[in-house]
Amino acid sequence: MKNRSIVAAIIMALSLVATPVYAAPTLTVGVAYDIGGRGDRSFNDASAAGLEKAQKQFNFSLEAVVTDGTSSDREKRIRSLITKNCNPIIAIGAGYAPTLQLLSIEFPNTHFAIINDASVAALNVTSLIFADTQGAYLAGFSAAQVSKTGKVAMIANPNQADIYKDGFSAGVFASKKKVIPIVKYVSGSYSVAANQVLNAGADVIFVATQGSDSEVFKVIVARNANKKGSNIGLINIEPDQYISVTSATKKFLIASVVKRVDKAMFDVIALAKADKQYLDILDSEAGIYGRQYGITGGGIEFTVRSGALLGLSDAINVAASSAEKLPA
Repeated sequence: MKNRSIVAAIIMALSLVATPVYAAPTLTVGVAYDIGGRGDRSFNDASAAGLEKAQKQFNFSLEAVVTDGTSSDREKRIRSLITKNCNPIIAIGAGYAPTLQLLSIEFPNTHFAIINDASVAALNVTSLIFADTQGAYLAGFSAAQVSKTGKVAMIANPNQADIYKDGFSAGVFASKKKVIPIVKYVSGSYSVAANQVLNAGADVIFVATQGSDSEVFKVIVARNANKKGSNIGLINIEPDQYISVTSATKKFLIASVVKRVDKAMFDVIALAKADKQYLDILDSEAGIYGRQYGITGGGIEFTVRSGALLGLSDAINVAASSAEKLPA
């Protein structure tokens, strides 16, 4: 009887070992890069940085595509990710908004996210945006602090009037300096716009448009070279713009407003691992949900690149406390 019990125990143990183990379903993340893909020194690269951080921390599969920018290709790319059972699918840039508006209805069980856009009305689409007004406020405040001429300028698109009024100019006035804010809305050449505001007396330019601001930077560098004692500077936004800064020109870059796109990318993947998504109400009337990143929580940072501003860190931190209370 004793031996029989031992044999039975061994058989039971072996049966336990032989029981197949079923692994939990793995997460497959789809990423739809904008035109150019990685290496653009803009939103694609910033998103990729967050993706790489997530890959180091979480276990998931990745499928990535790059669009040529046409509407038909964007739809083709997103559909290819859906076919590969990607969930979530993260689209980089507002160009994907019309595609997601269409496919979110067709595929209600797929979770989509879109970086830097809040126009898609669907519960299964997470809009990830940034409080541009807050960054512009810090840019205006800092520009006023270092201005010698008493005039500072913002180069913007026509649809950025609120960002100028409620952000940049509000920051200038909050500095309590006798500084006048100027705005130039651009529909053509950035270099022409830069020369116009410099001719008007501005000695600091904040560029709020998307794309390369190399044209503006070249104008600033040339003005500083041609005018003795001139100290014209630039404040930019990353990753909205990209410029090539050299050891000879970096002294003209005063500061950068940094949108932490990498953080937004990481957060979406972290939530997907927990089977969750952001559902903050961004526009109740339109039915748009997601997350707005601002100064609070480190979604927007202000990087000081000028020695003149370094000594004003305490004042900038106080200004940041005011800026983080501003709406988008």
